Amino acid sequence: MGMTLERAGSRTVNPLDLLEELASTQGWPHIRAADDEFVTEPSRRWCAYKLHFIWQEDLNALHLHCGIDIRVPEEKRRAINDLLASINQRLWLGHFEVAADDPMPTFRHTLLTRGQFAPGVEQLEDLVEVALDECDRYYPAFQFVLWAGHPPDQAISAALIETVGEA
Repeated sequence: MGMTLERAGSRTVNPLDLLEELASTQGWPHIRAADDEFVTEPSRRWCAYKLHFIWQEDLNALHLHCGIDIRVPEEKRRAINDLLASINQRLWLGHFEVAADDPMPTFRHTLLTRGQFAPGVEQLEDLVEVALDECDRYYPAFQFVLWAGHPPDQAISAALIETVGEA
C-alpha cells in the first residue's frame, strides 16, 4: 500500500480510513458504522472472524475486538476461563476473553497512538494480522474444550501442535 497517516493540524487522521481501505483491497465485507467505528469480516482458516474497531480520538486509541463465532454455554464457562488464562499467558499482544454479557470468545487489543508518530499502514496491517493469526492459532483449543470435552491443558497442547511438511 505504501501510505502513512499524516497529521491534519494537531489532529491525527482517523486510522479507520486506512483500515477501510485495507478491507476493500482484501475484498473483505465491511461497514463503516460511524465515523469512529468500523467492522469487517475476513474469512480465514477456520471461519470468518468479526473485526470491530473503535477509534477514540480524545485518547488517540484504536481498540480492536476480533470475535470468534463460537458460543460458550454456561456449563462450559469454568473450563473456558481456565483455557483463557492459559492462552493469555502465552500472548505478547492483546488478550482473549469471554464477556459476561456475550458468550463469544474475543481477542482484544488497544493501540495507543499519542505522540510524534501515528500508526502507518504497516502497523495497522500488523495489528490485523496478529489478531487473525491468534484467533486461527487458538480456535481449535476452544473447539477441543467445547465440543470434544478435553480439559484446557490438553486442548491447548493439541491446538499448538504444528505439522511439518505436506501430506
